[in-house]
Order: sequence, then C-alpha cells, then structure tokens
Amino acid sequence: MTTPQALTSATVTVRYWAGARAAAGVDSETVAGTTVGEVLTDVAARHTALESVLRVASILLDGRPAAAGDPLPAGATLEVLPPFAGG
Repeated sequence: MTTPQALTSATVTVRYWAGARAAAGVDSETVAGTTVGEVLTDVAARHTALESVLRVASILLDGRPAAAGDPLPAGATLEVLPPFAGG
C-alpha cells in the first residue's frame, strides 16, 4: 500500500488579464500555496473585487487548464482569464 505524498508549498506567479487585472489592481503577483485552489482563495481574500471574476474566469497553470485541486510546482505561472467579449 502506498501513502499519499504530502503537498509542499510552492511560490508561483499569478498573472491577471483584462477584467481580472482591473479587479486585482495589479498585473501580477507572487503567491505561495500547495494547490491552485489555495492560491485562488488567497488572492480573492487579498483583492475582494476579484472574487466575482474568479467565479467565471478560466484558470491556466503553465498554459494548460487547471482545476482547484491541482498541485503547484515551484516557479509555475497561474493565469486568470476572465471571459472576453467580441471576436
């Protein structure tokens, strides 16, 4: 029987695009966490206007769609992409 490996905290860059940038008030920031969800909870607490954007945004982890439970490798980049209008 194998035991689950404990997740370790990683420092990642969170980049905000369009309306997410406006809600956060910054282009990007460095955050530590173990999972995508943990980091998103942290940034929502830091930037209260960001919470509603996160509910509808696409989240990418190093360029790929991410889920809340995904573990974070050190040095990764999370991107917050709100829905875009137009085409």
